[in-house]
Amino acid sequence: QVQLVESGGGLVQAGGSLRLSCQTSGRSVNEMAWYRQTQAHQREWVGGMVHGAPYNYAESVKGRFTVSGDSDKNTFSLQMNNLVTEDPAVYYCNASPLVRLRGLTFAYQYWGQGTQVTVSS
Repeated sequence: QVQLVESGGGLVQAGGSLRLSCQTSGRSVNEMAWYRQTQAHQREWVGGMVHGAPYNYAESVKGRFTVSGDSDKNTFSLQMNNLVTEDPAVYYCNASPLVRLRGLTFAYQYWGQGTQVTVSS
């Protein structure tokens, strides 16, 4: 069982910064990621971590966004810098623990409630 609670969304001017946080509880998960979704697009992978280390980023945010984790505080964060008008979306925290059942392995998906990020011109 994994619980994800997100915070940090809000309104920021283009060029500004925002930090999103995901508070985790329940079982520990080493595979974490941030996604975002708009009405016009499917849920899009933004960046993730494996075993507490940043793994990769979407090309659209590379160099501007940074994911990080704090195992002591059980938080997973997304630092967003140099925000542009293409970044507004609902941002979701994702945990993907591996589950093995009857010889089959699945990456079970847990999601936070989402937090809205809005960028003004």
